[in-house]
Amino acid sequence: MPKKSKTSKKKTVVPGPKPEVFFRLKCPECGRSNLRKDSAHGEIVCVDCGLVIEEDLIQEGPEWRAFDAEQRASRTRTGAPLKYMNPNRGLVTEIDQYNRDTSGGKIAPSQQAQWYRMRKWHKRASISNSIERNLAIALTELNRVASHMGLNESIREASALLYRKCVEKGLIRGRQIETVVAAVIYAECRRAGIPRTLDEIAKESEIPKKEIGRTYRLIAQHLKLRVPLTNPQFYITRFVTALKLGGSTQKKAKEILERAMEEGLISGRGPMGVAAAAVYIASVLTGERRTQKEVADVAGVTEVTIRNRYRELKKALDLEVNI
Repeated sequence: MPKKSKTSKKKTVVPGPKPEVFFRLKCPECGRSNLRKDSAHGEIVCVDCGLVIEEDLIQEGPEWRAFDAEQRASRTRTGAPLKYMNPNRGLVTEIDQYNRDTSGGKIAPSQQAQWYRMRKWHKRASISNSIERNLAIALTELNRVASHMGLNESIREASALLYRKCVEKGLIRGRQIETVVAAVIYAECRRAGIPRTLDEIAKESEIPKKEIGRTYRLIAQHLKLRVPLTNPQFYITRFVTALKLGGSTQKKAKEILERAMEEGLISGRGPMGVAAAAVYIASVLTGERRTQKEVADVAGVTEVTIRNRYRELKKALDLEVNI
């Protein structure tokens, strides 16, 4: 028996509420784009000729109706998204600190002591083993360091998820919690292309730079992280802003770095030193001169490093810089 062709099926469109319009699709029979979605029957229909373009569509919306915000909130089946920054990922209920009942009235003073004990034991019961206790301490420290460094919510969530993976792999045994936290923050900043150095993270976390670097390499090796190389261009805007230089200087510094990257001059050299040297050269070329000491203080490198990178860039790129 021959298959029934879709193109042979037609339907009369009954006027009603204005449904969804599809501008990119065209009717294969009449070639027009006047299509409508019939949610009641799960079909996309051409209004002009009545051809059914698609049928048996999946209804992705809820199967209930809500006429106000309160009904929508009460009938929804999903709660807030999972938060890796919470030790329990937001899946455990909490007793708030407002001392009010469901109607908004204040709880009697005679019952407040009872509520205080309930909160205390609820918090203790939510941390039932050493892993949850470790997460509670680590995520608090992670939030503190990220706040001091001005990192956004996405970096915090990614760092918290990476720390949980370290816990699952047993990489935190024998190591300080603060060291692992600093290492995962550094790893996620590099993966997201955010210019944060080991020195900055070591300063905020109060952990030696060498310890953070060692732990970071261990995590990257065991979890097989694909961390891109640090691009020196990420630091140009920071240095230019700190030195109060103009847009022309920033543009010139980026041009110098692009030429240096094309020539392969940044391979094996610290990105901070190369970026600082490019800003220094650009400031001289544009007339907004800054001394090597000023640039070195902003970049966190030595004047010797800037001088060495400056000579390499000047010679390789044939720059005419008059100092």
